[in-house]
Amino acid sequence: MIYFVEDDNSIRELVLYTLNNAGYETRGFERPSDFWKAIKSETPNLILLDIMLPEESGLDILKKLRGASATTHVPVMMLTAKGTEYDKVIGLDYGADDYLPKPFGMMELIARVKALLRRAEPTSQDREYTVGQLYLSPSKHVVRVAGRDVVLTLKEFEMLGLLVENKGIVFTRDQLLSKIWGYAFDGESRTVDVHIRSLRQKLGECGSLIETVRGIGYRIGEE
Repeated sequence: MIYFVEDDNSIRELVLYTLNNAGYETRGFERPSDFWKAIKSETPNLILLDIMLPEESGLDILKKLRGASATTHVPVMMLTAKGTEYDKVIGLDYGADDYLPKPFGMMELIARVKALLRRAEPTSQDREYTVGQLYLSPSKHVVRVAGRDVVLTLKEFEMLGLLVENKGIVFTRDQLLSKIWGYAFDGESRTVDVHIRSLRQKLGECGSLIETVRGIGYRIGEE
C-alpha cells in the first residue's frame, strides 16, 4: 500500500491513476488529518509527501513519522515544487529517502517508487556484524551501540550496512549514491554528507567508526 498526501486535486488524481494502473495499491489524501486517521489502522509500504500542505507541512509530517516506532522505517519520498538545495537538505535531514521536484514525469516516478519498495523489502541475509561496540543485523534490521538500540531511517540503515559489510573499503560519494539510491540521484554529493552526519550523531560513541577519507569518501574503520 502506498499513501500519497497532496492537496492539488489534479496532481493527486494523476499520480493515483498512474500508480494504481502500474499495479500499486495507492490511496490519496488531500489533508494531513485524513492521512493520520488512515495510518492508525494501516501502515503503508511507502509514503509520498508534498511539502506545502494545509494544516501542517510535509516536513512536519515527516518529522513525526520518523519519531514514531511504527513508521520509522517506512520509505518516504518528497514530491514538491520546492527545488532549492536548502529544501532538499532539510527534507533529507528530517529523514526523507528520496526527493522528486515538480514537475516530474510519471515514468520517473514509477522507477523511483520501484527502487524504494525494492530496497525496503526484508533481506534474507542472516549474517550479523560487530565492529567495536557497534552491532548490526541486516535481516532483523537492528542496530545497537553498546547494547542500546539505535533507530535509523531506511537510507541510513542501508548506508551503514554497506559500510559495515565492506569494512576498510573506501566508498566515494558517487558510489554511495549509486549503491544506496540505485539510480543517478541528481549528482548532489551533499545527500551523502547529510546522511553520514546524521548517522554519526545517532551512533554516538560509535560515530567515529565512520571515517572520512579526505578527497575520496567514507569507510568504516576500527576504533
